[in-house]
Amino acid sequence: MTSTKLTAATLGSTQIQRANSLAEDVYEAIFNRLMSLNIPPGARITVDNLVKEFNVSHTPIREALGRLEGEGLVVKQHLVGYRAAPQITRRRFDELYQLRLLLEPDGAAKAATAMDDEKLAILQEAAGVMAKRDGQDERVHYATFARQDAIFHDRIMELAGNELIREILSFQHAHFHIFRLMFHWRVTEEALDEHQALLDAFAAGDAVAAARAMQLHIEHSRDRLLPAFE
Repeated sequence: MTSTKLTAATLGSTQIQRANSLAEDVYEAIFNRLMSLNIPPGARITVDNLVKEFNVSHTPIREALGRLEGEGLVVKQHLVGYRAAPQITRRRFDELYQLRLLLEPDGAAKAATAMDDEKLAILQEAAGVMAKRDGQDERVHYATFARQDAIFHDRIMELAGNELIREILSFQHAHFHIFRLMFHWRVTEEALDEHQALLDAFAAGDAVAAARAMQLHIEHSRDRLLPAFE
């Protein structure tokens, strides 16, 4: 089978501005669909159907699905194949936010204390506060921000200096599971404002303000998504 370059029109994905492997393009396309609920939680993902739809071989499809499985977004079942990961339960949702509220405000405070110009520049790039839709498909923008948000929070915990806590939070894949609960513009637009509040606290080197900004950010994120369980 002759593989063709995957396009935004074909995949409902953004035009990638850097040189990407075919597997990377396929990964981005499936990731976008999972995050924007175009592939619903629990839905079966058939490799052969994706091969036909994307006009690629089995190899990049399987590579992409393997990567998504590692991120907790896809589940592989023996003799059955792949399914989109089931949606998190309300109990799991509450537990994730309890965990984040215990760990991330303190991490933000430690990051603020250790802040310098180089570290601030890293966080400013990761925060995504300059992101504009500019005609971009809103669902693609949503999926992109889900990853951006995860990177921003991971960078903060990295600067906090506790690698075990960082690994614990990363292992939960909390951001991806949380963003899959609901597709809504508020999840991105309001979160960007909250990221800016965090950046302001980091720029000032204010540990107390950073901890408070992180607490409010996590609490507001929880409140935005609670209607998904109603």
